[in-house]
Amino acid sequence: MIKLLAVQIEDLLPQTQCTKCGYPSCRLYAQAIADDEAEINQCPPGGAEGVARLAQLLGKPALPLNPANGIERPRPVAVIDETRCIGCTLCIQACPVDAIIGGAKQMHTVVSELCTGCDLCVPVCPVDCIGMRPVTGELTGWAAWSQPQADAARARHDQRNARLQRERAEHEAMLAERAARMRATVTPDEQAEKDRKKALIQAAMERARQKASAKDSA
Repeated sequence: MIKLLAVQIEDLLPQTQCTKCGYPSCRLYAQAIADDEAEINQCPPGGAEGVARLAQLLGKPALPLNPANGIERPRPVAVIDETRCIGCTLCIQACPVDAIIGGAKQMHTVVSELCTGCDLCVPVCPVDCIGMRPVTGELTGWAAWSQPQADAARARHDQRNARLQRERAEHEAMLAERAARMRATVTPDEQAEKDRKKALIQAAMERARQKASAKDSA
Protein backbone atom coordinates (compact mmCIF):
# COMPACT_ATOMS: atom_id res chain seq x y z
CA MET A 1 0.00 0.00 0.00
CA ILE A 2 1.37 3.42 -0.94
CA LYS A 3 2.50 5.51 2.03
CA LEU A 4 0.97 8.87 2.89
CA LEU A 5 4.33 10.55 2.25
CA ALA A 6 4.50 8.88 -1.16
CA VAL A 7 1.03 10.26 -1.95
CA GLN A 8 2.19 13.77 -1.05
CA ILE A 9 5.29 13.35 -3.19
CA GLU A 10 3.28 12.02 -6.12
CA ASP A 11 1.03 15.08 -5.95
CA LEU A 12 4.11 17.23 -6.69
CA LEU A 13 5.15 15.27 -9.79
CA PRO A 14 4.01 16.32 -13.28
CA GLN A 15 2.48 12.91 -14.08
CA THR A 16 3.99 12.68 -17.56
CA GLN A 17 4.65 8.96 -16.83
CA CYS A 18 7.76 9.24 -19.00
CA THR A 19 9.92 6.79 -16.96
CA LYS A 20 12.93 9.12 -17.31
CA CYS A 21 13.27 8.99 -13.52
CA GLY A 22 14.16 5.31 -13.85
CA TYR A 23 10.81 4.02 -12.58
CA PRO A 24 7.80 2.73 -14.55
CA SER A 25 5.47 5.46 -13.28
CA CYS A 26 5.36 8.69 -11.30
CA ARG A 27 3.68 6.76 -8.47
CA LEU A 28 6.52 4.26 -8.16
CA TYR A 29 9.09 7.05 -8.30
CA ALA A 30 7.23 8.80 -5.49
CA GLN A 31 7.25 5.58 -3.47
CA ALA A 32 10.99 5.19 -4.07
CA ILE A 33 11.64 8.73 -2.82
CA ALA A 34 9.53 8.06 0.27
CA ASP A 35 11.55 4.90 0.89
CA ASP A 36 14.86 6.79 0.47
CA GLU A 37 15.65 4.67 -2.58
CA ALA A 38 15.70 7.54 -5.09
CA GLU A 39 16.82 11.17 -5.13
CA ILE A 40 14.50 14.12 -5.66
CA ASN A 41 16.33 15.31 -8.80
CA GLN A 42 15.43 12.52 -11.25
CA CYS A 43 12.38 14.11 -12.96
CA PRO A 44 13.30 16.15 -16.06
CA PRO A 45 9.70 17.17 -16.88
CA GLY A 46 9.37 18.71 -13.40
CA GLY A 47 12.67 20.49 -13.84
CA ALA A 48 14.25 22.74 -11.24
CA GLU A 49 10.88 23.83 -9.88
CA GLY A 50 9.86 20.22 -9.41
CA VAL A 51 13.05 19.52 -7.45
CA ALA A 52 12.42 22.63 -5.34
CA ARG A 53 8.87 21.48 -4.55
CA LEU A 54 10.09 18.09 -3.40
CA ALA A 55 12.93 19.61 -1.40
CA GLN A 56 10.51 21.89 0.45
CA LEU A 57 8.17 19.01 1.27
CA LEU A 58 10.95 16.75 2.51
CA GLY A 59 13.13 19.37 4.15
CA LYS A 60 16.06 18.54 1.91
CA PRO A 61 18.42 20.77 -0.08
CA ALA A 62 17.42 21.34 -3.70
CA LEU A 63 19.80 19.42 -5.94
CA PRO A 64 20.61 20.16 -9.57
CA LEU A 65 18.67 17.99 -11.99
CA ASN A 66 20.58 14.75 -12.58
CA PRO A 67 21.73 14.83 -16.23
CA ALA A 68 21.67 11.02 -16.29
CA ASN A 69 17.86 11.29 -16.26
CA GLY A 70 17.65 13.97 -18.94
CA ILE A 71 17.47 17.73 -19.24
CA GLU A 72 14.78 20.31 -18.56
CA ARG A 73 13.26 21.36 -21.88
CA PRO A 74 10.16 22.89 -23.47
CA ARG A 75 7.26 20.46 -23.34
CA PRO A 76 6.81 18.59 -26.64
CA VAL A 77 3.91 16.66 -28.11
CA ALA A 78 4.19 13.65 -30.37
CA VAL A 79 3.32 14.07 -34.04
CA ILE A 80 2.77 11.12 -36.39
CA ASP A 81 3.57 11.41 -40.08
CA GLU A 82 0.33 9.81 -41.18
CA THR A 83 1.60 9.20 -44.71
CA ARG A 84 4.23 6.80 -43.35
CA CYS A 85 2.26 5.18 -40.54
CA ILE A 86 1.72 1.44 -41.13
CA GLY A 87 -0.83 0.93 -38.36
CA CYS A 88 1.31 -1.43 -36.25
CA THR A 89 -0.26 -0.15 -32.96
CA LEU A 90 3.08 -0.27 -31.11
CA CYS A 91 2.86 3.44 -30.30
CA ILE A 92 -0.66 2.96 -28.93
CA GLN A 93 0.61 0.20 -26.67
CA ALA A 94 3.51 2.38 -25.49
CA CYS A 95 1.48 5.51 -24.72
CA PRO A 96 0.95 5.65 -20.93
CA VAL A 97 -2.08 7.95 -21.10
CA ASP A 98 -3.96 6.65 -24.16
CA ALA A 99 -3.26 9.80 -26.18
CA ILE A 100 -2.89 7.92 -29.48
CA ILE A 101 -5.87 6.59 -31.39
CA GLY A 102 -6.15 4.27 -34.37
CA GLY A 103 -6.62 0.62 -35.24
CA ALA A 104 -4.49 -2.23 -36.51
CA LYS A 105 -3.33 -1.58 -40.10
CA GLN A 106 -4.99 1.83 -39.96
CA MET A 107 -3.47 5.27 -39.70
CA HIS A 108 -2.84 6.47 -36.13
CA THR A 109 -2.99 10.01 -34.80
CA VAL A 110 -2.05 11.76 -31.56
CA VAL A 111 -4.60 13.71 -29.55
CA SER A 112 -2.22 16.57 -28.80
CA GLU A 113 -4.30 17.88 -25.88
CA LEU A 114 -3.74 14.56 -24.08
CA CYS A 115 -0.08 14.00 -24.96
CA THR A 116 2.31 14.44 -22.02
CA GLY A 117 5.45 14.56 -24.20
CA CYS A 118 6.83 11.39 -22.62
CA ASP A 119 8.72 10.28 -25.79
CA LEU A 120 7.83 6.62 -25.19
CA CYS A 121 6.13 6.21 -28.57
CA VAL A 122 9.18 7.32 -30.55
CA PRO A 123 11.60 4.39 -30.08
CA VAL A 124 8.96 1.70 -30.66
CA CYS A 125 7.92 2.97 -34.09
CA PRO A 126 9.42 0.60 -36.71
CA VAL A 127 9.21 3.15 -39.52
CA ASP A 128 10.39 6.24 -37.61
CA CYS A 129 7.26 8.22 -38.42
CA ILE A 130 6.88 9.86 -34.98
CA GLY A 131 8.55 13.11 -34.01
CA MET A 132 8.37 15.33 -30.93
CA ARG A 133 7.39 18.98 -31.51
CA PRO A 134 8.04 21.60 -28.78
CA VAL A 135 4.87 23.54 -28.00
CA THR A 136 5.75 25.76 -25.04
CA GLY A 137 8.35 28.09 -26.52
CA GLU A 138 11.00 28.88 -23.92
CA LEU A 139 8.88 27.65 -21.01
CA THR A 140 10.26 24.51 -19.37
CA GLY A 141 9.48 22.31 -16.38
CA TRP A 142 6.36 23.21 -14.41
CA ALA A 143 6.16 26.50 -16.28
CA ALA A 144 5.34 24.41 -19.38
CA TRP A 145 2.80 22.24 -17.55
CA SER A 146 -0.07 22.86 -15.16
CA GLN A 147 -1.59 21.12 -12.18
CA PRO A 148 -4.89 20.44 -13.99
CA GLN A 149 -2.93 18.86 -16.85
CA ALA A 150 -0.98 16.73 -14.38
CA ASP A 151 -4.16 15.64 -12.59
CA ALA A 152 -5.82 14.71 -15.89
CA ALA A 153 -2.74 12.77 -17.04
CA ARG A 154 -2.66 10.81 -13.79
CA ALA A 155 -6.36 9.97 -14.14
CA ARG A 156 -5.85 8.72 -17.71
CA HIS A 157 -2.82 6.68 -16.64
CA ASP A 158 -4.82 5.06 -13.83
CA GLN A 159 -7.73 4.37 -16.17
CA ARG A 160 -5.40 2.79 -18.71
CA ASN A 161 -3.83 0.53 -16.07
CA ALA A 162 -7.28 -0.53 -14.85
CA ARG A 163 -8.33 -1.29 -18.43
CA LEU A 164 -5.21 -3.34 -19.12
CA GLN A 165 -5.68 -5.29 -15.91
CA ARG A 166 -9.31 -5.98 -16.78
CA GLU A 167 -8.42 -7.08 -20.32
CA ARG A 168 -5.67 -9.34 -18.97
CA ALA A 169 -8.10 -10.97 -16.53
CA GLU A 170 -10.70 -11.43 -19.28
CA HIS A 171 -8.11 -13.01 -21.56
CA GLU A 172 -6.95 -15.41 -18.85
CA ALA A 173 -10.57 -16.35 -18.10
CA MET A 174 -11.19 -17.03 -21.80
CA LEU A 175 -8.12 -19.27 -22.01
CA ALA A 176 -9.18 -21.15 -18.87
CA GLU A 177 -12.68 -21.65 -20.27
CA ARG A 178 -11.28 -22.88 -23.59
CA ALA A 179 -8.98 -25.33 -21.80
CA ALA A 180 -11.90 -26.59 -19.71
CA ARG A 181 -13.97 -27.17 -22.85
CA MET A 182 -11.12 -29.07 -24.47
CA ARG A 183 -10.72 -31.27 -21.41
CA ALA A 184 -14.44 -31.93 -21.36
CA THR A 185 -14.37 -33.23 -24.96
CA VAL A 186 -11.60 -35.76 -24.29
CA THR A 187 -12.90 -39.33 -23.95
CA PRO A 188 -11.65 -41.59 -21.11
CA ASP A 189 -9.63 -43.66 -23.62
CA GLU A 190 -8.02 -40.53 -25.08
CA GLN A 191 -7.17 -39.25 -21.61
CA ALA A 192 -5.69 -42.62 -20.68
CA GLU A 193 -3.52 -42.54 -23.80
CA LYS A 194 -2.36 -39.00 -23.00
CA ASP A 195 -1.52 -40.04 -19.45
CA ARG A 196 0.40 -43.07 -20.76
CA LYS A 197 2.47 -40.94 -23.14
CA LYS A 198 3.13 -38.39 -20.42
CA ALA A 199 4.32 -41.15 -18.08
CA LEU A 200 6.64 -42.55 -20.78
CA ILE A 201 8.15 -39.11 -21.38
CA GLN A 202 8.66 -38.52 -17.67
CA ALA A 203 10.25 -41.95 -17.25
CA ALA A 204 12.60 -41.30 -20.17
CA MET A 205 13.58 -37.91 -18.70
CA GLU A 206 14.23 -39.53 -15.31
CA ARG A 207 16.44 -42.22 -16.89
CA ALA A 208 18.39 -39.51 -18.71
CA ARG A 209 18.79 -37.56 -15.48
CA GLN A 210 20.03 -40.61 -13.61
CA LYS A 211 22.43 -41.48 -16.42
CA ALA A 212 23.86 -37.93 -16.42
CA SER A 213 24.16 -38.00 -12.63
CA ALA A 214 26.00 -41.32 -12.71
CA LYS A 215 28.37 -39.97 -15.38
CA ASP A 216 29.13 -36.88 -13.28
CA SER A 217 29.84 -39.06 -10.24
CA ALA A 218 32.23 -41.34 -12.13
